[in-house]
Amino acid sequence: MQSCEISGDSTDDPLSSGLRRKRQPRIVVIGAGLAGLSAAKALLESGFTDVTVLEATDRIGGRVQSVQLGHATFELGATWIHGSHGNPVYHLAEDNGLLEETTDSERSVGRISLYSKNGVAYHLTNNGQRIPKDVVEEFSDLYNEVYNLTQEFFQRGKPVNAESQNSVGVFTRDVVRKRVKADPDDTEAVKRLKLAMIQQYLKVESCESSSHSMDEVSLSEFGEWTEIPGAHHVIPCGFIKIVEILARSIPKSVIQLRKPVKCIHWNQSVSKEIERVADHNSDLPQENKGSNVFVECEDCEFIPADHVIVTVSLGVLKKRHESLFHPRLPEEKVMAIEKLGINTTDKIFLEFEEPFWSSECNSIQFVWEDEAESESLTYPEELWYKKICSFDVLYPPERYGHVLSGWICGEEALIMEKCDDETVAETCTEMLRKFTGNPNIPKPRRILRSSWGSNPYFRGSYSYTQVGSSGADVEKLAKPLPYAESSKSPPMQVMFSGEATHRKYYSTTHGAVLSGQREAARLIEMYQDLLQCPT
Repeated sequence: MQSCEISGDSTDDPLSSGLRRKRQPRIVVIGAGLAGLSAAKALLESGFTDVTVLEATDRIGGRVQSVQLGHATFELGATWIHGSHGNPVYHLAEDNGLLEETTDSERSVGRISLYSKNGVAYHLTNNGQRIPKDVVEEFSDLYNEVYNLTQEFFQRGKPVNAESQNSVGVFTRDVVRKRVKADPDDTEAVKRLKLAMIQQYLKVESCESSSHSMDEVSLSEFGEWTEIPGAHHVIPCGFIKIVEILARSIPKSVIQLRKPVKCIHWNQSVSKEIERVADHNSDLPQENKGSNVFVECEDCEFIPADHVIVTVSLGVLKKRHESLFHPRLPEEKVMAIEKLGINTTDKIFLEFEEPFWSSECNSIQFVWEDEAESESLTYPEELWYKKICSFDVLYPPERYGHVLSGWICGEEALIMEKCDDETVAETCTEMLRKFTGNPNIPKPRRILRSSWGSNPYFRGSYSYTQVGSSGADVEKLAKPLPYAESSKSPPMQVMFSGEATHRKYYSTTHGAVLSGQREAARLIEMYQDLLQCPT
């Protein structure tokens, strides 16, 4: 029969660092998004009793943000459940009846492109002309064929040539252009339209990847991102319902809102200054002063912990890793943070009194004819609106009203975030008038938009493998500290979770959920003997 006693004598015992006999480990989770809530839920359900979740903002959900306007729910953040077979988010939604009102137009079996619905995408030029449907279909087939080629470099281990600069954007633009120009059946006018469509398709791809430009996305690693089989789904009542389901079994006292973290002092690095402050904290028991980790909050509270699970976004880590951790992170982890990519994808919802688009139109795609030979997708600040790739029609109108959802990404999204609602609404209306050739389109009655890039607690939408990075960097980012192979200190003091830490499912909600469960599983395995002991 195993003993329930925990020895405090051996430094090799992972439970020895201040954990007294039968004392539950103190676990602090930083962030109440999908990753943090999934970790906390798994820990509590496994028998851990000393779990605290610190959330910097005034709400739970992280990059899931559903906003109720009238009878409709609009998603400023996560929108789709990507795939169903084995997807924990899908199973949560299905098991709790969240997909019962999902319509056929909110369910897609193929590769989705932002919102994919029944109907026809209208590709319009800045001269107010609609590109013929057959030209669009021909180009789409060609683009998708080249897209499939980009997947093969990782999946089949194909070597990347120097001309591509290991860039998805450079490779795609070069191959598609050569094929368009070499087509003997197209007129010069049609070729010109197809060349202009390349940039529009790459803008859509950039919004999907949350990159400034597909030029920044690694060609050799692009195919590692794994798609879960099965249909993609929208949750009509709001993606936030998934968040609420995860939080349902977590006592409210566990989650502390408006509790931003200033610094994580780990590896028993509590300085004399912290000890001095702790000495004046009457609520801090003497035994806590020897903790492996202290979480220093912006409100000057120091929270002792044995383990901290960090779920902040890659954008926050890029901006704050030097000040957020003391001592600083190992160089290997810093390099992973710097090499991996994250940028901003924002949505712009425009609500109109009546639709000015036809009933068959499911989206308005903006094709700038003057970009047929462009290499860059970076614009001067005053031309930020040229990065808006499209406006999608939200279906069904009985649920959403007459609403268009626009997409913009990269540095231009940050510029948009700085503008006021009136400016953005006016600019978008002028674009719609220009491309439809209809000068009588009224201004929208209401506008709603996201601002993920400028929000200091997110600093971006989701991650991607940037040129120069690889899946190995994702693994390095996810690796707990201190590294077991180079330290005799208690292990797993600082752990990392979040979509950017999942090698196959980065950028997704299921990647976030699985990463939280992964870190919880590490601790459950470490403390399995303690958890099995009777209280």
